[in-house]
Amino acid sequence: MTELVIGADGLPRCGWGAGTADYAVYHDEEWGRVVRGDDALYERMTLEAFQSGLSWLTILRKRPAFRRAFDDFRISVVAGYGETEVDRLLGDAGIVRNRAKIEAAIANARAALELPEGLSELLWSFAPPSRPRPTSYAEVPALTDASTALAKALKRRGFRFVGPTTAYALMQATGMVDDHLAGCHVVAPGEA
Repeated sequence: MTELVIGADGLPRCGWGAGTADYAVYHDEEWGRVVRGDDALYERMTLEAFQSGLSWLTILRKRPAFRRAFDDFRISVVAGYGETEVDRLLGDAGIVRNRAKIEAAIANARAALELPEGLSELLWSFAPPSRPRPTSYAEVPALTDASTALAKALKRRGFRFVGPTTAYALMQATGMVDDHLAGCHVVAPGEA
């Protein structure tokens, strides 16, 4: 994969963002953009957990089905799921049918409801200070001290399937860190 590519539209973007039309839209319009709000961050956390061991493109293409299956990732609704909903989800061919991940998504909704400060505030409290954009993928870590600390804090509060690598992917996807490569046309979080 080329590190920075010029797309058919003439715009420079991170190489992975030019792989497919789905990736280009996700790269240009979502990845690395600031996301706040408990339900919105719960969705991203859940999808990152489901992605573990799979291609992100698989999850991206199944996202509409995930949203339908998980009641638009409303924490208060998913937290009330029981065995009937688990069975329904296991039978839904539109999503990734993995019992451990489905049960983790439900457990995580319940844990999120218990957070006095809310999920958004907790997650963002681990966002590191901004830094210059990486110039190559070799500078992009798989995990950091901040993502390791976040994963530990989540685990202590009853969250599952959110290890340090998944936590870092969540941080990248939601604008807590900016790992767009230097020269990428996407505006950095906080810039106008």
